[in-house]
Amino acid sequence: MLTKLPRSFYERDPLIVSRELLGKFLVRRTEEGEIVGRIVETEAYIGPHDKASHTYKNRKTKRTAVQFGERGHAYIFRIYGIYYCFCAVVGPKYVPAATLIRAVEPVQGIELMRKNRQLRGETLITELTNGPSKVCRAFALTDELNGIDLCGDELFICSGEEEKFEVGTSKRIGVDYAEEYKDVPWRFFIKGNKFVSKKPRE
Repeated sequence: MLTKLPRSFYERDPLIVSRELLGKFLVRRTEEGEIVGRIVETEAYIGPHDKASHTYKNRKTKRTAVQFGERGHAYIFRIYGIYYCFCAVVGPKYVPAATLIRAVEPVQGIELMRKNRQLRGETLITELTNGPSKVCRAFALTDELNGIDLCGDELFICSGEEEKFEVGTSKRIGVDYAEEYKDVPWRFFIKGNKFVSKKPRE
């Protein structure tokens, strides 16, 4: 039984939320069907003081404006001109912070995920959603959904049956420009899960 996370879940310390999103279920409802994946890897971006954050020094743009609003909304942005990343807006009110969903374990709608990713031939299921842009393509997430309410019915995150797992941490991926913030251990993952995107996985 899946239960949608309340807004209060997101209105907490970004590091706590990022850790506690592990094991939760990302749900996307489309006209073609429902897609579900278990979150296995996240990264925290804590806002104004985090040099890896899009909102470092409270930088507010049309793209990042959603992070300055109500918690529990989607922040979806384009990278390299063609790919997307999906974050949940989290943290105390008015503090622009977000949790990046780096990888999920496919649970439901796997064939629809393959179709959305336009995959041909045999692709290992472990390669389907093991990275932030892969998650977005599999779940049909684009910046047209930037700002959508995660407490709504189109895209949301749920708790489900609790499974025991060990949480691993490491520095975040691809933020070597962030000076003293490049090595902070704000990447969280389910240890040993084969759907985690990058090493370390243990």
